[in-house]
Amino acid sequence: MISFRLNGEDREVDADPDTPLLYLLRNEFALMGARFGCGLGLCGACFVHVDGVSVPSCDTPIWSLEGKNVLTIEGLSPHPVQQAFLDEQAAQCGFCVTGIIMSAAALLEREPHPSETAVVDALDRHLCRCGAQNRMVKAVLKAGRSDD
Repeated sequence: MISFRLNGEDREVDADPDTPLLYLLRNEFALMGARFGCGLGLCGACFVHVDGVSVPSCDTPIWSLEGKNVLTIEGLSPHPVQQAFLDEQAAQCGFCVTGIIMSAAALLEREPHPSETAVVDALDRHLCRCGAQNRMVKAVLKAGRSDD
């Protein structure tokens, strides 16, 4: 049995410890925000927070979650970066956006007023084929100014 907190709720799962977190989120808990992209932790579509750090859920075995806090896009809402993405029309097709928002939220937690360079660095692991990266950076910068 593996015990952890998911979006603020205590959870216990009895599954193969090597099961990727992404499969557990989608198949056991019906949380569809994290998306399967590459399956190797390289594209960023499946990113969630584990103890406040943005990680690829497709490459995170559930054994590593024991006693930790997991936050998905469903548990993040509402967050200033989500509103900023809407305001700046930063999403195009939307496939990569949940992972990008999770990484942006983790950045803003660590660094509430990041520089443009910090935002670009934080989002660098994410692949977006729609060409909306400049709007995404602008949205994260806007969210970082939202408490001014």
